[in-house]
Amino acid sequence: MSTQKQQTVAVVGTGVIGAGWITRFLAQGFDVIATDPVDGAEAQMRKKVKQAWPYMEQRGLAAGASMERLSFTNNLQEAVQNVCLIQENVPEREELKRKVLAEIDKHADTDAIIASSTSGITPSVLQQNCSNPERVIVAHPFHPVYLLPLVEIVGGTATSQESISQAEAIYKKVEMKPLLIEREIEGHVADRLMEALWREALHLVNDGVATTEEVDAAITYGAGLRWAQMGPFLTFHLAGGEQGMRHMLHQFGPALKLPWTKLEAPELTYELKERVIEGCETSAGNHSVEELEAKRNEFLVRLLDLVEEYWPEPQSIMGNKKELSNG
Repeated sequence: MSTQKQQTVAVVGTGVIGAGWITRFLAQGFDVIATDPVDGAEAQMRKKVKQAWPYMEQRGLAAGASMERLSFTNNLQEAVQNVCLIQENVPEREELKRKVLAEIDKHADTDAIIASSTSGITPSVLQQNCSNPERVIVAHPFHPVYLLPLVEIVGGTATSQESISQAEAIYKKVEMKPLLIEREIEGHVADRLMEALWREALHLVNDGVATTEEVDAAITYGAGLRWAQMGPFLTFHLAGGEQGMRHMLHQFGPALKLPWTKLEAPELTYELKERVIEGCETSAGNHSVEELEAKRNEFLVRLLDLVEEYWPEPQSIMGNKKELSNG
């Protein structure tokens, strides 16, 4: 694979997630070829990249990074040739994704990785229509992609280990923290955790226990502050005092069987939807979504610096699963 090809990616679908990928790759010195059949897609994409660029400058651009290294074409076949990675971001509809991925597979170079940003569909399902399913993976990012470093990498039944390793190397080159998920499952890992919290939040609002603002405050000023540095397991490990998780499970473990939480989502009635919508609009006040995004990005830039200062190598915690299991 030529040096130029190793530094060139294609992004298929240029909405919020696609534009986020484009921004991250450009900021790390890659050339990006974007494609999207929607009318006006190029103008919207370039607007999003331009809006996000100042935050990439604050985080630090790679040598040669430039928005000028972005090109756009309406021709999918043209976009996916002579690249090392194709990142697919079309709407979350299984039939559509399978069709697009099969078309990408038909025209892409055989040594290129094909990655889907799907938040819920498993790779074994997505690769069914592909002639070369061994190079098809899920690479699920988090919004905003240009700032949040986690990417969940999942292979399907036909995916080769070589493709997983190749994808991991590419994402590390763009300063991401790959989480290799060995067993595919709908929703992967992080979204399943977020969905559990989201379901419980909806129940609390629906049952009149708390408002949307109070639920947000409970996370913002409580668990969320800790989760920015440590996940739930290590957080609870500290809650156990000197004996850590051993004491924590002994003392608080029985509470897990108490009927505190709701496993199923509440019925999304008109009343619940309006309560949630009105609560969010009240919290937002007079700020537009664009203004709120800017505040969020400014916060994340500073937070990432702090996380890296206190937890400089989170990838070592993700770690080598074999090493952990043999420990």
